[in-house]
Amino acid sequence: MGILPRLRLVLLPLLAAFALANAGAEIGTPQRYTLDAAASNVSAKVPFFGLASKTARFPRMQGAVTIVPGAPERAVIDVTFDATAIEAPDDLTLSRLRGEKFFWVEKYPSIRFVGRSIALTSPTRGMVSGQLTARGKTRPASLDVTFDADPLAQAGKPVSFTGTTTIDRREYGMKSYQLIVGNKVDITLKARMVPR
Repeated sequence: MGILPRLRLVLLPLLAAFALANAGAEIGTPQRYTLDAAASNVSAKVPFFGLASKTARFPRMQGAVTIVPGAPERAVIDVTFDATAIEAPDDLTLSRLRGEKFFWVEKYPSIRFVGRSIALTSPTRGMVSGQLTARGKTRPASLDVTFDADPLAQAGKPVSFTGTTTIDRREYGMKSYQLIVGNKVDITLKARMVPR
């Protein structure tokens, strides 16, 4: 028997058990939140010369989050970052990041992440699957999220979370300075959600 049939024999019972365990879960009223921009930010860290790293920050953002109790696959996280407000540790780095070889903020003034579902691994941890759009290119992206409290038990209360992902900047058309700047970029989103 090949690997694929064996894998099916193992996975099918597990999936069936998961479906039965969740069959009785009631779908609750969607909980809608707005991001508190003053208490939220995004950072992007990239290796520099292979020995150190540089971190850029996007302090201005807006967005909304919807969580559906009993149906996490219906969750939506929609966040837009203002690329024109990017901050960098020095003027030269800032000029390059704002320029055509990187974010090209004059032509592409915003960066957007849209998550369409969340797979919870615990009451406060999960993986959000979605898409990231930067510099006019949209690619699949998964955000590993950690909430400060169970979002399904916090109806009507603010909830904060941290989300992390790693992208390859070349997939977004940022291919310059590869001998100096690493290709893998670690992105961290820290957000506070307030009910709406």
